[in-house]
Amino acid sequence: MEGRVAERLRGALGPFGFEVHAFKVGWYNAVLQPGFHLPYPSDTLAFVVLSTPSMFDKALKPFVNKERLRIIRDPVDQCVSHHLTHVKEKFPDQKVDVIFDYEILPSRKPKFLAQTAAHVAGAAYYYQRKDVKLDPWGQKKIYGVCIHPKYGGWFAIRGLLLFPGIQVPFLEQSAPVDCVSTEEKRIELLEQFNFHWQDGRYRDIIEVKERYSEEQKAYFATPPAERFRLLGLTQEAQ
Repeated sequence: MEGRVAERLRGALGPFGFEVHAFKVGWYNAVLQPGFHLPYPSDTLAFVVLSTPSMFDKALKPFVNKERLRIIRDPVDQCVSHHLTHVKEKFPDQKVDVIFDYEILPSRKPKFLAQTAAHVAGAAYYYQRKDVKLDPWGQKKIYGVCIHPKYGGWFAIRGLLLFPGIQVPFLEQSAPVDCVSTEEKRIELLEQFNFHWQDGRYRDIIEVKERYSEEQKAYFATPPAERFRLLGLTQEAQ
C-alpha cells in the first residue's frame, strides 16, 4: 500500500521539485517528548515533503506568474500550500491531513519538528550536539541541522502528509545517509550553522549534486517583506 501511495505522490509532486519520504508516526513519536507527539496511531502512514533546489523554477515561479493577484502572504508558503493541498485530489477515497512547516499550536510550539521527521523518514541526517563525542562548546546552546546526501543544506523541509486511514505495520525503516561522518566535519558543520549561518557555508559541508541558483539565493537572502518586489509582485498584492 505504501508503495502505491508513494508512487502517486512522487508523480504529483516530483515534477515540481519536491521529494517525499515515507515513515510511520510511531517512529517519530518514539524519539520525542509526549508534548510533541503526532496524535495518530503508531502504524499510521505519513510522508515528509522536502523542496529541492529545482522547486524555485519548477513550482514557485510558475505559481507566482499564475496567481500573482492572489498572493497575500509569503509566496513560498502559499506555493507549497497550493501543491500539497492539491495532492488530496489524487486520493479521493482517502483522508489526507497536511501539516505545514510554518504552522504552530496555540502554545506557540511548532505542530511538528521538521528535522526529526526528515531523520526518521531517512530523508536527511539530523546532526546534533550528541553526534559529537568531544564537544567544544561548553555552556553554549547548539542547534542541530539536517544534511541531505545529495543537496547538502540546499533544501528545505516543507510539511507532512498523513494518511489516517492507512496503517502500515510492516513498513521498514531506512536510516538516513550519514554523509558527514567524521568528528571534525560534524564540529565544523555545527559551528558554521550556529555561528555563521548567514554565509550559507554549512550548506556545502559535503560535495553537493545541485545547489540554489544565484537568483534563488538572492531571493532567500532578502527580507520577506521585500521578496515581493524580486518576484515582480506589487506591495498591494501583499
